[in-house]
Amino acid sequence: MPQPWYQLVHQHDDFLLIDKAAGISVHRDDEAEGLVARIAREQGEAQLFLVHRLDRMTSGLLLLARNPDAAAGLAELFREHRIEKFYLALSARKPNRKQGLIRGDMTRSRRGSWKLGKSTNNPALTQFFSTSIEHKRRLFILRPATGKTHQIRVAMKSLAAPILGDARYGDQAQAQACDRGYLHAYALRFQWRDESLEFVRSPGEGVEYLTDECQQQIEQWNTPWELPWPELKQRGRV
Repeated sequence: MPQPWYQLVHQHDDFLLIDKAAGISVHRDDEAEGLVARIAREQGEAQLFLVHRLDRMTSGLLLLARNPDAAAGLAELFREHRIEKFYLALSARKPNRKQGLIRGDMTRSRRGSWKLGKSTNNPALTQFFSTSIEHKRRLFILRPATGKTHQIRVAMKSLAAPILGDARYGDQAQAQACDRGYLHAYALRFQWRDESLEFVRSPGEGVEYLTDECQQQIEQWNTPWELPWPELKQRGRV
């Protein structure tokens, strides 16, 4: 039975929150109907507006505005980094650091890829914790403070621990053997029209995510904003 493209998580007057499946693009690409148009049709919406993006390989929480005013407001929150985002990732390799801050300018590499440099003129900032789990896997929870293209995937590669199943930044042969790329948009927290909103969605697909030990560790991170994240200096919020 084919995996559904998405699941509806929350319906608000101003937006829909969905759990996007891994392997589904937020753009139309070569599909007869794109993800956003499909959700609008199936949920009875005249139009939905994409206010942020997830890579094709990434599953998890995606906000879709229900009107132009909400689209403008939510997009501004993302631009100003006023929406806290948390991701889960799995790697088959031991990182060169178990926790900390990954910081550096991102520059274009080959074939649409990016790389992390040593300069910090306009850096990508990603905080993370990690823990070892069964089958020589390492589970990461990551908190990006900026929103650069492929930021988390590049950050993980810079730790010498590319994301399991990521053919672009990891081992292609290993990626082909995986059932998915193991990056998941896990949680969002933000203020919206005097509401304090918090959403958490555990990954519902991927054999590696669904092992008992991995699920137990994810449950321990079910309020990710309460983890002891070091405060970033204001000058680092770019």
